[in-house]
Amino acid sequence: MQYFLAIDIGASSGRHILGWLENGIIKQQEVYRFENYILNQNGSLIWDIEHLVSEVKAGIKACCDLEKIPETISIDTWGVDYVLLDKDKKPILPAVSYRDSRTDGIPEEIDKIIPRTELYKRTGIQAINFNTIYQLYCDKNSGKLDNASHFLMIPEYLSFCLTDVIKNEYTNATTGSIINAETKKLDKELLELLGIRTDIFGELNLPTDVIGNLSDTVKKEVGFDAKVIFCPSHDTASAVAACPVGDTGIYISSGTWSLIGTENLSPILSDEAMNGGFTNEGGIEYRYRFLENIMGMWLFQNMRKNLNKKYTYDEMMNMAKQSDFKELINPNAKEFVAPDNMIEAIRNYLHKPELPIEDVLSSVYHSLANSYNEAVKTIERVSGKQIDLINIIGGGSKDSYLNELTKKYTGKRVLAGPTEATALGNLIAQLMYANKALTLEEAREIVKKSFNILEV
Repeated sequence: MQYFLAIDIGASSGRHILGWLENGIIKQQEVYRFENYILNQNGSLIWDIEHLVSEVKAGIKACCDLEKIPETISIDTWGVDYVLLDKDKKPILPAVSYRDSRTDGIPEEIDKIIPRTELYKRTGIQAINFNTIYQLYCDKNSGKLDNASHFLMIPEYLSFCLTDVIKNEYTNATTGSIINAETKKLDKELLELLGIRTDIFGELNLPTDVIGNLSDTVKKEVGFDAKVIFCPSHDTASAVAACPVGDTGIYISSGTWSLIGTENLSPILSDEAMNGGFTNEGGIEYRYRFLENIMGMWLFQNMRKNLNKKYTYDEMMNMAKQSDFKELINPNAKEFVAPDNMIEAIRNYLHKPELPIEDVLSSVYHSLANSYNEAVKTIERVSGKQIDLINIIGGGSKDSYLNELTKKYTGKRVLAGPTEATALGNLIAQLMYANKALTLEEAREIVKKSFNILEV
């Protein structure tokens, strides 16, 4: 059997998924799961990079223990964060998290050097204060960049720790507003304008490109050799790679955030796209993920925590279905980013301090579906596409009520699934590496055959 190992790491956990083809159907087995977390070190929020490296290796070794040896391994993670290496290829720590406050005020400072509208026309990326470009500017100001010789996004650094090979990958690089959307190359002119060194960056590789084999040291640790390759190393890029929406479809990658967008062959850099909150992130085969970030399951996660996890998500869903309350909130309002109590924050936003919990839940459900509808209308208007289908993927695709409301509010056909889209997109890149004749369209057809994608 030909095995492939997808290592999918999010901000709170990671897992190792073995995949293989059986009679043309993708089969999966989770072989390892671990916790990821942010540390508060001297007032800075940082990633425990040594822990991550250790857990990545432990999960690879688990394959050996199961006597299921993967031919290739690939890693995807969240975007924008990175590790700098010195001239001896040693990490310059700490690896600061995007949630750290060091970039507060930095976008406004950079606005004085390059107007935000011009920055968007160059990179196609929304100006969010945790973008890589703002973090690099902080490192320039602090002197941290002075000793750097190499720049690696988190999945690239983890791959380096497995192979001793330093390489950069396209999809993740685009998330940080350092790649020119038209040329698909590092925007050296932009970085030089901001005083950020460009010699620390390498050439950009694409998904299915080879990084290298496991180093001799790692081979001894895990018990076998394998080739490490690039998947779309930004997790959303991997999720969308596995989503069979077609050119006139929309995907909603539904998790803590709802990432709603379409796949284009060229970027949309208009003022309307920028003002609508849309971003043009790189995807597999140089496709563009034209999408908007909407706060998604984060709202329900926090409400459940406020209720001391008294109810399951299904029970909360059924409570919402019993309510006729339909007043709307803006899911992306600043009041909901990190409130002490999400339920109270929503009640205060609606000016209804005594609103029953069933009605609070109902408001969130209708508000999310409404925000999806607004995003669909903007995508249609800005892109010129007539959208005929919405495919909801990720863990949030299991919420049948939100799926129903999405169909009701948008008036579009809605499909739900697969739930494990990110790991699937990671595996697709490995399948395409193993079989050079396999096209992305064919790989997506395999996904459709392999998983229960339900029409709502």
